[in-house]
Amino acid sequence: MTSVDAPVQGNNWFGLTAQELPIGAAYEWAVRPDCGAVVLFSGTIRNHAEGRDGVQHLTYEAYEEQAVVRFEAIGDELRVRWPDVGRVVLLHRTGELQIGESSVIAIVSSPHRPSAFEAARFAIDALKETAPIWKHEVWADGADWGTGAHDIRDAQSVGNSE
Repeated sequence: MTSVDAPVQGNNWFGLTAQELPIGAAYEWAVRPDCGAVVLFSGTIRNHAEGRDGVQHLTYEAYEEQAVVRFEAIGDELRVRWPDVGRVVLLHRTGELQIGESSVIAIVSSPHRPSAFEAARFAIDALKETAPIWKHEVWADGADWGTGAHDIRDAQSVGNSE
């Protein structure tokens, strides 16, 4: 697992952790005096999934050696598309999570709100499409891996027609 402590230097904070995500600290870290917009997305565990009512909990597993490498590629591509972005945070939980807990956060700061919103949307979409992270769902009538599995893509291809 990588550390979920805020970096001392740089403008990227990426990591995996089995601990509760430091949402408040990550938001505060993303604030910069030259950035007037901070967008925070937090994905939380809900009580249902497609065709699965009564979800009780999820367990996330990750190919740890590659997940943060993929987060870094997302950050690189994000900065190509939105060069004015200030700080970027991508943190994801592993292990068992209960209903209502945050499993992932994507935070982007920039001087203006349009690029902050667009870049944050790209960050979470790219994480879902490019990071080797899987969820196992336990619901009222059974348990299985999450639906909607797909091949892992490169960050550069996210949002582009293929």
